[in-house]
Amino acid sequence: MNYLSLTIFAFSMIFSNPQREDAGIVKKELLGPHDGSEVYLFTLKNKAGNILKLTNYGARIVGVEIPDKNGKMDNVVLGSYDLESILRGSFGGATVGRYANRIADGKFTLDGVEYNLPVNNKPNTLHGGNRGWHTKVWNAELINKKNKPAVRFTYVSPDMEEGFPGTIHMEVVFTWTNKNEVIIAYTASTDKKSVINVTNHAYFNLHGAGTGDIFDHEMTLNASEYTPIDATQIPTGEIRPVKGTPFDFTSARTFGSRVGDTYEGSVFSGYDHNFVLDNKEKVDAVVYDPVSGRMLEMITDQPAMQLYTGNGLIYKNQPETGGRQFRSRSGFCLESQHYPDSPNQPGFPSTVIVPGKKFKSSTIYRFSVKK
Repeated sequence: MNYLSLTIFAFSMIFSNPQREDAGIVKKELLGPHDGSEVYLFTLKNKAGNILKLTNYGARIVGVEIPDKNGKMDNVVLGSYDLESILRGSFGGATVGRYANRIADGKFTLDGVEYNLPVNNKPNTLHGGNRGWHTKVWNAELINKKNKPAVRFTYVSPDMEEGFPGTIHMEVVFTWTNKNEVIIAYTASTDKKSVINVTNHAYFNLHGAGTGDIFDHEMTLNASEYTPIDATQIPTGEIRPVKGTPFDFTSARTFGSRVGDTYEGSVFSGYDHNFVLDNKEKVDAVVYDPVSGRMLEMITDQPAMQLYTGNGLIYKNQPETGGRQFRSRSGFCLESQHYPDSPNQPGFPSTVIVPGKKFKSSTIYRFSVKK
């Protein structure tokens, strides 16, 4: 072939394969169709060769591949890289909305109008309903910033979707830095007064996904208060000090240190609770695995964080990573958020969004190794 023929051949090879697209250190691969749209897997690689994997189904994190103290690489997020398993993953790794966490009795009142929502966590609405944002195929755009690969996901949530008023234009940008930081930046706008509470629902296991439970992980949390809940996991409205309770992580304590203790007349079985962040320190939460040496720091501008220790994390058809199944207590979530049930709790910070004023928020998950 002459030079011109080689050039034409090279270009035809690049543009004739719709299954895969490379943009420097961001790679895009087609996983398959779902609900009339195409689902992709995005691989972001930083300077050290560590990897963040995302998908536009639910705008979710499905993998963070980082080394342990001995240099062994593993995925520390409970997620999968094939479409069938991702679709079985429920909330795992997803961008959750329109209202993350619970709304009591599946209803709230705004400006005198009562809005009724689907009840998917009896008797409450959980994470935006059965067809919340975690079930949507988002639009996606590769962003190849200098040394900061990123993907922008966008979704338009129509007026009265899952019972919520207003058309919400939602944008989530995931950036993977050379400091092993997942930077999640949220932006939302509305054409009608509404409520919004958005978070990421990634399950982490610093041993490696599917490798044992997380009871030996140590957490330090800059939260001196939490919101007690009733039997249906709705806040009572009280904001209570953590001192003297199983919720005191103001100094390092393992997730399993209080599980099995008797608290308020019953056996304490694990965490699915909202903590009021002090927002005084730069880092809000630190989780450390003494076995692998891996450490995760969370930094957020949100007023609260839901700690979930995977108490019910068993699937009928469990997604797998490398043949390892995800069982109960095999992952934890640090869900930056507003308080649960805020639309029904006037004493809590407001989650109202209005036309002409954008909702903006960011959360950082930073990974490192402590030798």
